[in-house]
Amino acid sequence: MKKIITAIFALVLMSCTAIYAQLPSVQLKTLAGETVDAATISNDGKPFIVSFFATWCMPCAKEMTGVSKVYANWQSETGVKYFAVSTDQPQTADKVKPWIESRGFKFDVLLDSNGEMARHYGVQSIPYILVFDGEGKLVHKHTGYREGDEAKIYEVVKQVKK
Repeated sequence: MKKIITAIFALVLMSCTAIYAQLPSVQLKTLAGETVDAATISNDGKPFIVSFFATWCMPCAKEMTGVSKVYANWQSETGVKYFAVSTDQPQTADKVKPWIESRGFKFDVLLDSNGEMARHYGVQSIPYILVFDGEGKLVHKHTGYREGDEAKIYEVVKQVKK
């Protein structure tokens, strides 16, 4: 009986942890090669966006370009932070930094070369955007890109900020 109660308690504890753990504890790399635990991503109590992309993805480039044009305004109005997470494979990960720099993107960029974070969120296609509130709670998901989608994402951010 004690073993059964212990097993049930362990399952309940794991379920609760899954509900509250919004960002997985997976290792990502910065463009400088530093390791970052995804679970530590935050924005000092303000909303943040995690956008999965790849250098070969044309809709991703369009989405990131659209956000880049308005990002400074977004930051000054809401304090939102945008994290671009590359899903490029290890053999093409060295192309990410020049790709980002050539477009002048001013986002924090992280590399998910082994796909752990993308798998955690069930990313099937990119771009794939997640919006988190200031406490790190996932509040919105968006897949794909059509012109004007960045405005829709920003409306979510503004609602979360309130």
